[in-house]
Amino acid sequence: MNRFIINILVLFLLITNQSIAKENIMILKLKNGDVKIQLFEDVAPNHVKRIKELANNGKYDNVVFHRVIDGFMAQTGDVEFGNSSNANFDIRRAGTGNSDLPDLKQEFSSVPHERGTLSMARTSDPDSANSQFFICFVPTPFLDRQYTVFGKVLEGMEFVDKIKRGEPAEDPDKIISFKSQ
Repeated sequence: MNRFIINILVLFLLITNQSIAKENIMILKLKNGDVKIQLFEDVAPNHVKRIKELANNGKYDNVVFHRVIDGFMAQTGDVEFGNSSNANFDIRRAGTGNSDLPDLKQEFSSVPHERGTLSMARTSDPDSANSQFFICFVPTPFLDRQYTVFGKVLEGMEFVDKIKRGEPAEDPDKIISFKSQ
C-alpha cells in the first residue's frame, strides 16, 4: 500500500513539474523562424509574470526591434511607440515607451548575461523596468547583477542572429507574435 501511495505521489509530481515547466516556455515568432524561450520564474517571478501578461495579451505582437547592436544585443518591447500596427507607432520614439502597467522593482540575480539571455531594459533607475527587454548576442558580463535576467533562448538563436541591425534599423524587424507554448 505504501509503495502504491509513493508511486502516485511521484507520478503527481512529475505531471505537475512538466506543466509548470511548459507554462514557462514561450515562443517568439520572428520572420525567419520561431525562437523557443525558457522563462526563469524562480529567478525573476515578477518580471516573468509581466512578460507573460503582456505577451499572452498580444501586446508584443508587431513590436519592432528598435535597437540592435552587432556583437551586443537586440532590444524590443516598447509596446507604446514600437508597435508597427498601432496608431501610436513612431520609430523615432521607439525605445522611450512602456506599457500602462507600473514599473517593476529590480530582481537582480547571479544568472549571467550569456549568449541567448533575455534581460529587462530599464533607465538608470534600477526599478524602472516595464515592458522592454533585450536578447544578448554574446556574453555581456558587465551587465551581470545590473539588469534583471528573466529567461534564455533554448532553440532558434540563429533566427535572433538574423534580426536587422540598427538604432533603429531601416525598416526594422518585428515580433510577429510572442505567446506561451
